[in-house]
Amino acid sequence: MGVNLSGLVEARTVELSELRGKSIAIDAYNTIYQFLSIIRQPDGYPLTDSKGRTTSHLSGILYRTANLIEAGIEPTFVFDGKPHELKSGTISERKERREKAEQEWYKAVQEGDTKKAFSKAQQTSRMTTEIQESSRELLALMGVPIVQAPSDGEAQGAYMCSKGDVWASASQDFDSILFGAPRLLRNVTITGRRKVPGKDLYRDVKTEVVESKEFLENLGIDREQLVDMCILMGTDFNGGISGIGPKKGLKLIKDHGDIEHALAHLGVEIPEYQEIRDIFLNGKYCDDYTTKPGTLDRQGIIDFMTSYDFSEKRVTSVLDRIEESRKVNRAKKAQSSLDFF
Repeated sequence: MGVNLSGLVEARTVELSELRGKSIAIDAYNTIYQFLSIIRQPDGYPLTDSKGRTTSHLSGILYRTANLIEAGIEPTFVFDGKPHELKSGTISERKERREKAEQEWYKAVQEGDTKKAFSKAQQTSRMTTEIQESSRELLALMGVPIVQAPSDGEAQGAYMCSKGDVWASASQDFDSILFGAPRLLRNVTITGRRKVPGKDLYRDVKTEVVESKEFLENLGIDREQLVDMCILMGTDFNGGISGIGPKKGLKLIKDHGDIEHALAHLGVEIPEYQEIRDIFLNGKYCDDYTTKPGTLDRQGIIDFMTSYDFSEKRVTSVLDRIEESRKVNRAKKAQSSLDFF
């Protein structure tokens, strides 16, 4: 879930066409959860095949990744590694919320309340071994680069962005900025009209770019101070201090300079604050990766997707789009090189 900085961020809305020629590191878990949450039947049940296997994530990966490639964007999916032990509390809380939502979902289905059922079902998504493995297999068949992070996938994506290996780190969460990504790309795989979870409201979701340097300058703090501010608010690694949100946290850090002085002023303690700082500022990263697209295995994808009961005709149509788009993209790159010389 990450820290909520939406009240402080002024993102720039962009069209996918504006990102042509860019490469992005996608937080795989974050994105797959989005697919599992959004791509459901009207009563909230996920899409499944005749064997009862969930297929919502496969639909999302195939069609949304095709949209990105068609727009001239080359994605790299970054998967989480072992979570830090300080994240255990957040993981436990998410499990409890998911179990509660499941009970409310089933009750709503029995009562025939479709709207409530769908809303509650969106909160029940979970990453199973089968979902993770099938996601990886499909991405590999599509020739989409996969990176295995040693710990947090968002941290790895931010690291790749800071090195200049990708143009942006793509995630729904703002943690990428804390992890040091120069540029955060939000809503890149879920644009369109979407229902607000838990409410009978819909909103237009558009792709957004947050430039970290500009964001921090507007706040009047640096990245280290932003991390301190978020620790006061609460992160995936700590609960934070009751009553402190983004605006109050920002004021405390601007008034006192850092978390040590802010805590002294408040007369409270966060014993693990230095360890949390290190997670964001000096995390674990890997350099053994590539962002270069591989070869698309056309027949392999057809065999794989039809084994999950997807229509061969529809899969073939998507593959035609991908292959044509990559052909056009290669031609444009070659022309750009000739124009340069």
